[in-house]
Amino acid sequence: MKGKYKVTRYKGVPVENDSSGNYVIRKDDKNTYKLHDWRTGKHTRGKYKELGQIFLTENNMMVAVVATYPVKFKDRHDFTPLQRFTSDFVDADILVDAKKRLDE
Repeated sequence: MKGKYKVTRYKGVPVENDSSGNYVIRKDDKNTYKLHDWRTGKHTRGKYKELGQIFLTENNMMVAVVATYPVKFKDRHDFTPLQRFTSDFVDADILVDAKKRLDE
């Protein structure tokens, strides 16, 4: 099929910069957070390198990758496409904390 591309689902946690410029998990009013799913799209820029890498959503929200899963091309519309990968990564302790939510 013409135009087919590899699709990967990324389970990620929204992050933001603290006052020192370090990445921290973005939490809600109850001081909790959830993991969400995004996928590569036809126009996604940048390359995925490893867990903890930060990408931007189409709304320019920063998200750190916690897990990846393959997706069949025909199932790609079940997930929101991401905009682009950055060259930034979160610290290991943030990644460990976010991975604890994978089983919830």
